[in-house]
Order: sequence, then C-alpha cells, then structure tokens
Amino acid sequence: MSASTAESLRRRTDKASNISKLVRTFLTIKSFLPGMKERRAGNIVTLSSAAGRRPHTRSPIAYSVAKAGIELMTQDVAAQAGPYGIRVNCIAPETILTERNQRRIPDDVARAVLFLVSEDSSWITGVILDVAGGGVMVR
Repeated sequence: MSASTAESLRRRTDKASNISKLVRTFLTIKSFLPGMKERRAGNIVTLSSAAGRRPHTRSPIAYSVAKAGIELMTQDVAAQAGPYGIRVNCIAPETILTERNQRRIPDDVARAVLFLVSEDSSWITGVILDVAGGGVMVR
C-alpha cells in the first residue's frame, strides 16, 4: 500500500470514527430512554467537546461536527423527554492534551456530571456545560 493510499484510508477511518461518536450517543440514549419514560424519571448526561462549541484551526472538522451534533441532540432529547420528568444535559470539556489540562479537566468533568445528576440541578435541562477554564465563552 502506498503512503498516499494509507493516508487516505486513515482520514476516512478517522471521519467514520468521529461520526460514529454521534451515532453511538444516539443509540445509547435510544436504548435507555424508553425505561426512563416508563418510570417518568431519569438523568442523561452526554459528552461533547469544546471543539463542538467554537471553530478552531486545529480542530478536525468531522470531530467538531460530530460533537456539535451531540449537543443539538442533547437539547432535542431534553425538550422531548422533559414532560416525562427526564433531564438531559451535556458536558463539553476543553482538550485534555496539555499537561495542565490532564491534571484539572477529568476531575472537573466528574464534578460537573455529579452536579447535573444531583437534586441540586433539578431545574436544569438542555444545558451544554463548558468545562474549559474560560477557553469557551458562548452566548
């Protein structure tokens, strides 16, 4: 296999992998939502990325689009599942590739999820919560 063929295959595989993140999130919600509707209660927290919140020259387009899709899906599910007592929110962390972020972001994401599934956030749904240390500020 030539180098250009291998690179082309890698790019197609990366794009498919990124889009499958959206599909996997959809299928996971689809599998749990009927039971939550029956119980008329539940919390769903999806995971996106700061890359889905704002354009950046180093964000792979397929990745950013998939993450933005997860955010919109989260809000659509929140609107449709809300009447059943189900809250749906999304966490959008900044990239974790830097040493500083590797120390901070995982714990901050965990605390954000715990807050969103707790009674302290019982009136919060359809929110995209940026865990980005100020790196993303969206109106």
